[in-house]
Amino acid sequence: MVKVKAKAKGSQLQAELRQTRPFRTSGQEAVVGLMRTADVVRRYFGRLLEPFGVTLPQYNVLRILRGAGSEGLPTLAIAERMIEMTPGITRMLDRMEAKGLVWRERCPSDRRQVTCRLTKAGADLLADLDGVINEEDDGSLSMLSEKEQRTLIRFLDAIRRVHA
Repeated sequence: MVKVKAKAKGSQLQAELRQTRPFRTSGQEAVVGLMRTADVVRRYFGRLLEPFGVTLPQYNVLRILRGAGSEGLPTLAIAERMIEMTPGITRMLDRMEAKGLVWRERCPSDRRQVTCRLTKAGADLLADLDGVINEEDDGSLSMLSEKEQRTLIRFLDAIRRVHA
């Protein structure tokens, strides 16, 4: 006698969300899955950064300023480069300046423009975080082959292009 596997009721995502009805379409399930996955990854990396006293958006600012070098960047340029758009960039920079991680300077020719730079303490913190974050970056998708990771990158690029 051959045993027939019973069809699974719902998806893993449905179970995680405790959703009793199926998704309307696979497209809907994929979008919800993408948002759920982004949230899970964001919270995971947030917990990694917490002991270092920075949030994920603050870490993003530190990396942006490290990449800008000694010239720094205007506040709005930082906001444009953020992974997640942050409406309160000025308040966040205020908090980071109070922690000694960044410093700001008004442009002499245009007093409305403020240039932000990484402090030594900010650079030191990033150096401390590099190993931890790099290891987790590599491990977060280790269940996928290099080819699968490249495919995922192409899919994510395509999704962002449609919604940009």
